[in-house]
Amino acid sequence: MSTLIEASDLDGLVALIGRLVAAGDWEGIDELMVRCNEAVERGKQVWGAREYAEYRIALDAPAARAAVVLHVGAGRFAPGPLWEVAASTHTWVELSGHITSPTIALSVAQERALRGDRLADADVSLGSEVPLYPQPWEPTYRLATYRDDGVDVPGPDLGAMDWAELGDPGEAVDDRDTCDALLDVVRPWLDESTGRGEAVAVEGGTRQAIRALGPHRVRLADIDLGQAMQLMAWAGAGGGAYGRRRGTPAGRAAAWWALASVLRLDEEWPVDGDVLGEAASSLLWCAWEPGDFTGGWAFHLAVEDPEEGLAWVVSAVDAP
Repeated sequence: MSTLIEASDLDGLVALIGRLVAAGDWEGIDELMVRCNEAVERGKQVWGAREYAEYRIALDAPAARAAVVLHVGAGRFAPGPLWEVAASTHTWVELSGHITSPTIALSVAQERALRGDRLADADVSLGSEVPLYPQPWEPTYRLATYRDDGVDVPGPDLGAMDWAELGDPGEAVDDRDTCDALLDVVRPWLDESTGRGEAVAVEGGTRQAIRALGPHRVRLADIDLGQAMQLMAWAGAGGGAYGRRRGTPAGRAAAWWALASVLRLDEEWPVDGDVLGEAASSLLWCAWEPGDFTGGWAFHLAVEDPEEGLAWVVSAVDAP
């Protein structure tokens, strides 16, 4: 261990951590972290090994030990927030008694509720602005699967897209609040990474809104409310190419806020789930692609409120 640390051998330290995890030697990992912390103070570049050790504790350690690394700001360079990592492999019952931060407890409860845990009645009122359990009108959200070397998050199921000519653009409407709420879904892409995005509101439908951004011809698919929520939650959970992943509960909350803003229910926040779902039933949604984006992260969505005669569109991309 000491030789690896003094040589700043990150590959060797990662391999050692893997062996310690396989052996269940959590005391050995604790010792490695202490030594890495001391070495960092001496200028050794081994902070990455310390971060990886915390990640593996959250992922693989027994719940009581995993909970020790679940503090606000932990896992800055991990594939995802450590509370989501731990919640992907431990139940609420296993973790809840060991978490000391109310903020972390709420995030873990939200994640575990999405994964099917039924929390006790006393735990449900943890202060969430969004219901812990998905409403009947919500989809099955795409959840992260963490590995020892990264994370897998399946994309949303949007069906097949077909090419379409868009016609004339709609007349622009000044609705900065709703446009900002749609862009807030991917705020980490824009603020913490290299992404760019824009959103506009127009009089007309989804195709007139997309045309207002510039494209004459795009690939698109009409989707339902569940697919739209799945897309927004997926985009909101991620950090783009270089930003920090926020986790599925954060993405779901961003989707709720965007939906409430479209429906002018944001001033009544937090919104009752039944009220939001009923109001959203009349909206028309469209997922689209401009045809000139070849890789990385992409979020293209349009929504129309036919009763108001208005539509909104958001476009954001972030490529490595």
